[in-house]
Amino acid sequence: MTTAVRGRVRVETGERRVRGYVRGTLVFDSLSPLLVWESPHYPAYYIPVGDLRGGVLVPTGSTEHSPSRGEAELYGIRVGEAEIPGTARVYAQSPLEEIRQTVRFDWTAIDAWFEEDEQIFTHPRSPYTRVDILPSSRRVRVEADGVLLADSVHARALFETGLPVRWYLPKVDVRMDLLTPTDTSTGCPYKGTAQYWSARVGDRVLDDVVWSYPTPLPESERIAGLVCFYPDKVQVSVDGVPLGATAH
Repeated sequence: MTTAVRGRVRVETGERRVRGYVRGTLVFDSLSPLLVWESPHYPAYYIPVGDLRGGVLVPTGSTEHSPSRGEAELYGIRVGEAEIPGTARVYAQSPLEEIRQTVRFDWTAIDAWFEEDEQIFTHPRSPYTRVDILPSSRRVRVEADGVLLADSVHARALFETGLPVRWYLPKVDVRMDLLTPTDTSTGCPYKGTAQYWSARVGDRVLDDVVWSYPTPLPESERIAGLVCFYPDKVQVSVDGVPLGATAH
């Protein structure tokens, strides 16, 4: 694995086969994709130009500047008679030599991304992120404006690299009668697609305060159907210690 760094951007050579499909047509197939951290949270895939299928890229004549990556030439993606404009970037003169002969596709421009033979969602999975889900008998209580929303000694604690611990609770330990499902959904490459609820506490509605993964990805099956509260919207305590406080 090779690594290059310029400012906040870090580049590494990936070791997974990565493929992308648009409208059922293979657009690229790479055994040496680059993982590029444009921000510290997660990487993007940059695909070597030699791993693209011929005729896929269509020049737009437009450019876009990045302080760290340089000037990008914007391309569209052509599949059959269809064209998706301005969804691919080539940094041919980048100060980062490693990315000069690669293409960065907008994630949503590719209908299906695959690492090896498994489809991935939302963004590439970082090789430095780990998710551990452990059963816990510690008592987790959730309150808002003095109203008890949940009380459980059957939680699952989810530890994800770089993020606070999240406490997932069985629905039987949650006041589901105070919750209303919403149309909000979000995606996570490690956990899957989440659905949300708002909570009514007295005359106040706490929007999208609870989420759950009804059918999580295999590595997160232990939280299937459990619910989790945003600790910045409600008061969550674990064994009597509010989240954010330090136990002694």
